[in-house]
Amino acid sequence: MAGPGRGNNKMEEQNKNLEEIPPSQKESSWKWIAAGAIIVLVVTQIYYLGLNSQKSKSGGDPDRAGVVLNSESGVLPASGIELPIKWNDMGKRLAGSGVIDVEAFESLYSARGGLSPEEKKLLLGLTSGKIVMTERNSSYWLNLLWAFGLANKNSILEKGPMVNYDGKVGSSAEALAKAGRFASTGGWTLAKGDPMDHYSKHEMIKLTPEQQALVESVSKNVYRPCCGNSTHFPDCNHGMAMLGLLELMAANGASESEMYKVALKVNSYWFPDTYLTIDQYLKMKGMSLATADPKEVLGKDYSSAYGYANILSQVQTPEKKSSGGGGCGV
Repeated sequence: MAGPGRGNNKMEEQNKNLEEIPPSQKESSWKWIAAGAIIVLVVTQIYYLGLNSQKSKSGGDPDRAGVVLNSESGVLPASGIELPIKWNDMGKRLAGSGVIDVEAFESLYSARGGLSPEEKKLLLGLTSGKIVMTERNSSYWLNLLWAFGLANKNSILEKGPMVNYDGKVGSSAEALAKAGRFASTGGWTLAKGDPMDHYSKHEMIKLTPEQQALVESVSKNVYRPCCGNSTHFPDCNHGMAMLGLLELMAANGASESEMYKVALKVNSYWFPDTYLTIDQYLKMKGMSLATADPKEVLGKDYSSAYGYANILSQVQTPEKKSSGGGGCGV
């Protein structure tokens, strides 16, 4: 270790050497040093900004960032999911029958940035091409399918839990009064007049007995995490919209397995946080949402409110996403 005297001599020698450098070279040297320092600072800031971005996306752990992003791409594909349905002029028919009040509908969406040309076409025009639901338009489709599910004449609405949930069978007026107490009915504020004036009143499509039986069967096993009920008891907007989707798929000849597969993808767009978490839970078991049986995942043990709560207690949840349509209002 050098003593104090030797250190002072060394500093004096360095200062002497510095003084012997011509002024022009000194100025040039300091410019290069300053430029180098700035470069180091910029690179360092870029690194930390990238690290913080990873932390944000992964809930704080940069090692999980890639896992979460990969999970999202598998659960919520950016390309969307093709719905095996024919929409044609259904929006126009719903508007024409008063199920959708176009003025109220457009007013709602004007506050959300307005309807895109494609969305206007779905509401008022004729659509003959493929129907693709994406994360972006999932909430719009939620409202369209909600309107359809509410209005389309179906025995599930007329004889199912919506009218006999209390175990009592009363008059038709009493049944309608009971059915009108739910978020899926009284909460549809975009109709002309009372929404119950349209409840199972319009034969938008007619199912064969086999198609109706398929809807009955699948609807009893498709749950939603906002409550403990299946689609067979469509007491909220998600249940009513899913019922409408199942009816449209059945009418278009979809198989039971296809209906479950599509229903799981649609639920994932409507409840992204829920199904990203379920995907993580399944990966703990050596599976994933993409490889699991859709029928099982849509059942009460996974997709009901209490089933999901049980899963949630066992998983470190990923970063929360803005809901595609998780709220139970328009």
